[in-house]
Amino acid sequence: MKKKQKSILKKVLLLISIIILTLGGYYFYRNYQILKQVNQYEGQVAKAVQKENIPQHKDLVLGIIFTETKGEHDDPMQSSESKSGYPNQIDESQESIEQGVAFLAEAIEKADAKGCDLWTAVQAYNFGLDYIDYVAENGKKHSLELAEQYSKDTLSPQLGNTSQTRYRYLSLHSVFYNGGYLYHNGGNFFYSELVKDNEKKIKQTDFLF
Repeated sequence: MKKKQKSILKKVLLLISIIILTLGGYYFYRNYQILKQVNQYEGQVAKAVQKENIPQHKDLVLGIIFTETKGEHDDPMQSSESKSGYPNQIDESQESIEQGVAFLAEAIEKADAKGCDLWTAVQAYNFGLDYIDYVAENGKKHSLELAEQYSKDTLSPQLGNTSQTRYRYLSLHSVFYNGGYLYHNGGNFFYSELVKDNEKKIKQTDFLF
């Protein structure tokens, strides 16, 4: 009986190992494909960050592209709203990158002037520049807790969600932080965390491209 139980246990462990390896292999393959898509814009990004005097943030911009569209969109930096206030107004990557980098540079400049950290500026790429004022009045350093508070109490009601309703949003950060949710019309308060992770992927795999 014991031998039979050991045999079953070995088979179960082998099956679990195969599943983990398969999922791990898919994860790395999928990320490689995304990184390949994102890095096609490296040249355009390099020129744009140089023009806006933030060349040190090239990988950060690529991390934003990874976060926004995975490089699979004509507007890779989702810049339409920062330019016109409306989505889907840009359909050319050069315009998207120039606008997106210009907006990021504006956010970084404002964050610096207010004494806030870089990740406040990055979160403002998702929330809008008013978030920088909010952080400046609340400790001058971005945090997940502060971003959630702004999303819930300021941004979401401003955009019509006065009852502060939530919706399911599953990611590694969100599941561990709050079980996986965001507020309707409240942007993504995990945005800086996502960009930070994706920038690391860009830096760590630079030798591949």
